[in-house]
Amino acid sequence: MKLLSIVGARPQFVKAALVSAAIERRNALTRSSLKIDHKLVHTGQHYEYNLAGVFFDQLPLRKPDYSLGVGSGPHGAQTGEMLKQLETVFFQEKPDMAVVYGDTNSTIAGAFAAAKLHIPVAHVEAGLRSFNRAMPEEMNRVTTDHLSDLLFCPTSTAVRNLRREGIRNGVVMAGDVMLDAVYHFRPLAAQRAALLEKLGVKPGMYVLATIHRAENTDAVERLENVLRVLARLNKPVVFPMHPRLRDRLAQKKGGGDLRQMLEASRQLRIIEPVSYLDMLLLEENARVVLTDSGGVQKEAYFLGVPCLTLRDETEWVETLRNHWNRVVGTTPRKILPLAESLWVRNGARPKGKPDLRQFGGGHAADRMIRSIVAFLKKGATKSR
Repeated sequence: MKLLSIVGARPQFVKAALVSAAIERRNALTRSSLKIDHKLVHTGQHYEYNLAGVFFDQLPLRKPDYSLGVGSGPHGAQTGEMLKQLETVFFQEKPDMAVVYGDTNSTIAGAFAAAKLHIPVAHVEAGLRSFNRAMPEEMNRVTTDHLSDLLFCPTSTAVRNLRREGIRNGVVMAGDVMLDAVYHFRPLAAQRAALLEKLGVKPGMYVLATIHRAENTDAVERLENVLRVLARLNKPVVFPMHPRLRDRLAQKKGGGDLRQMLEASRQLRIIEPVSYLDMLLLEENARVVLTDSGGVQKEAYFLGVPCLTLRDETEWVETLRNHWNRVVGTTPRKILPLAESLWVRNGARPKGKPDLRQFGGGHAADRMIRSIVAFLKKGATKSR
């Protein structure tokens, strides 16, 4: 059985590392004729070292078998170039199944290229919906799900979302592979505590902030609001700046003024993007997380850290229970009082503990591989 995993963005490298490890565990217990031949295709959607190369250096993920080097660009041009090159790879490798991850342009390109060639598609993290079609990620999710043969849902909410769209065949409640990752890599992340000393912050005594979604970086008013929040927080703030935001500040009219405002804040530590292990460390030791990232909201929940989501909706509705996560938009007058309240012990801090059973309990990757093997064996039986 030959599988081709298509990745291109930092969360996908982490997910693919866990899927690769599950394949290796299975192969170690299987005779050679039934082993899975797993190959990795990196589209190059993320290409800076801190967003891509570091993941192959730090995680148990071998170097890609194919590196397409597509790079950044407008959605249509980027996706089109991926389609063109992926088709060539599929013709050469003739895989039994393509595995795609999440909701990026690499996801939809991999699913569409495979489906056009009648290669079955497995979608890791299927069924998520923000119900905001203005988000490029939402369009990628919906389209990929309708192209896929196996749909690995991280939660029961995702299963229900697919049912509402008439998708029932091939749906598997596998759990969230990113919970597998947190369980697996948390001890390694803890060994990197020197980073906190380097940044001049103490555990539980700083805010962690991330901003990267186009809805915030590309909208002038929203971006100004979010950056003013970071500059006005009267607490230490660790802020790994995503290249998209860095480029917007360099390009936008008034971007220089916003950058100067950030740099004038004594409490703000602006740093380069960090590796997955360093991000886990920063998340776990933060007092509060402010983010527009779906993955970071979820990891904060897994680690029991309160989160304020700088968007108008979230696809991870499970994290909202008991106010572990709150959707707060980008208005400073709403965000600042909540952030201050979450800082104090008798403030608006969450009650109870996060319920990680909703996300599968940490064995999602093994469930996925068992489902893929069963699917391919069933197909082989039919062909005979």
